[in-house]
Order: sequence, then C-alpha cells, then structure tokens
Amino acid sequence: MKILGIDPGTTRAGYGLIESKSGELILLKSGILKISSKDKNERLLELASEFEKLIKKEKPDLVALEKLFFVKNIKTGMDVSEARGILKFIILKNKIAFMEIAPTEVKLNIAGSGNADKKAVSKMVSRILGIDKIVGPDDISDAAAIALVASFRSKPIFQNFTK
Repeated sequence: MKILGIDPGTTRAGYGLIESKSGELILLKSGILKISSKDKNERLLELASEFEKLIKKEKPDLVALEKLFFVKNIKTGMDVSEARGILKFIILKNKIAFMEIAPTEVKLNIAGSGNADKKAVSKMVSRILGIDKIVGPDDISDAAAIALVASFRSKPIFQNFTK
C-alpha cells in the first residue's frame, strides 16, 4: 500500500510517500510542493495544481493529512485551513482514501511523546525507515511521520470509492 503524508502550509507543503509492503515500510519519495505566488488566491491554485500532479504521478492508495490542531496566529491558522480544504477537495475528487491525523498523535506515535520536538520526530522517522536522515526542511520529515502514523492505523475515513 502506498501512503502519502502531507504537512500542509500556505507557502509550501511537505510530502512523504511510503510503501507498506509485507510488514516493511519504505520511503519511496519525499519533498516539498513549492508555492511561489505572492497572491493568496494564486497560491491556493498553485497548491492545487502541484498536489494534483503529485497524486496523478504517484497514485497513492491513501493520503494522510495533518489536522490543524492549535494555532497561535489566527490569520495563519485560517490560511492553513484553506490550504487543507483545497488538498481535501482534490483527494475526494480523485476518490482516494484519506485520514486526518493530529500533530500530537504523530509526535506520540513516532517519538513517544505528544510534546516531542521536530528534531526528535525527524530522528525517529529516519530510524523507523532505516535511512540516515531525511534531507530538507522539517515539513518533509513531518509529512513522512504523518504517512508512518497512517500506516499504523487500521482504517481510513473514506475508502470504498468506486473508480
């Protein structure tokens, strides 16, 4: 099963694609969906386009999105919510099973503490996947962690689409 984890953002979104095969977890691909536009609405369109290209190319069986849990800045929280809405729409439009996972659940399942810092999460993601380290911004290791937690769960939210 191919699982795509997404750490959504307003100017970039991290992704981590893992495969769960015969009890083994393999990182297939990871990176950043870069959004370069300065205009807020154009950024949403750019995110939609880049995300749709990624799922069409990689064909994940399941997409796991990080839930918006707690934000200090209301404006940023609303902007990230809009980005999540765009991503969720594309997931549903393409009839892909999905899950939403809270950041504290990711930290708890990956690093053993709901208060773990990004460095601890990244280190454990690398250890679980049997790689030296994930190169790039924290968004990438966070997305891989989200995909890993999804692989530990039993059922996605939507799974029985007829294609």
